[in-house]
Amino acid sequence: MKILIAIRSFLFLLILFSEAVFCLEIHDPWIQGGMIRGNTNPQSQLRFLGRVVELDTQGRFVVGLGRDAKPTATLEEVLPSGKKIIHTFNVEQRTYNEQRIEGVPQRTVTIPESALKRIRQETQLTKKARKVSSTRDDFLQVFQWPTPGIITGVYGSRRVYNGEPRRPHYGIDIAAPQGAPVYAPVAGKVTLVHDDMYFSGGTLIVDHGRGISSTFIHLHKILVKEGDEVEQGQVIAEIGASGRATGPHLDWRMNWFTQRLDPQLLMTTLPEKHESQLK
Repeated sequence: MKILIAIRSFLFLLILFSEAVFCLEIHDPWIQGGMIRGNTNPQSQLRFLGRVVELDTQGRFVVGLGRDAKPTATLEEVLPSGKKIIHTFNVEQRTYNEQRIEGVPQRTVTIPESALKRIRQETQLTKKARKVSSTRDDFLQVFQWPTPGIITGVYGSRRVYNGEPRRPHYGIDIAAPQGAPVYAPVAGKVTLVHDDMYFSGGTLIVDHGRGISSTFIHLHKILVKEGDEVEQGQVIAEIGASGRATGPHLDWRMNWFTQRLDPQLLMTTLPEKHESQLK
């Protein structure tokens, strides 16, 4: 009996020691549209926005904040001892561009009834691809621009046609010639390939692990297939003007499951050529 008590006491002390050594660390700013990476005790349990957050064997994890995230965010952690901690973070609020356009012909801003069924089906395909929760850790890589070019559209902006607000823009638009290569910003696995969606035309989704994914739209040609694993810097598609696009460009979007992220927050430069593109 004394030996059993001693063992239990030792295990309890070991748990307390591990909790003291492995404290929660956050490596990215809490900002609307942000991807936030961190690490904690690998034996802890995390929840964020009502979702269980998976940790790897080193306690590394990732979460994301949408465009309209509230001023405070809470990350719930249950330590190995069973102790529950609510971590609260201030979220930087952003101001987004808004453009008001009057006198637009209604037929160009109203979706025809005949297209609604197709749009719903395609929406389900993209939602399914973004639900993937793999154990990949590609999101830990340093992201690179998927193509060189000029930024013509930014995350979060919105147009108001004839007084009716449209959905916000959730990506970064990079203008480049049709046929120009699209490079994988980090490694990943292809979860969706579609040659012609109603809104986005040629559409490609790549999983980077733990709910982080990249979506590339308006593509002219897709050079990979579903299930392919791609390396950072690999040519995966060609830029186009398919779907509802007014000219050739790449629209690069990112998600943490349903939370739409701003890819530009991960970058420190403009979209110029990087080493893997100089081939």
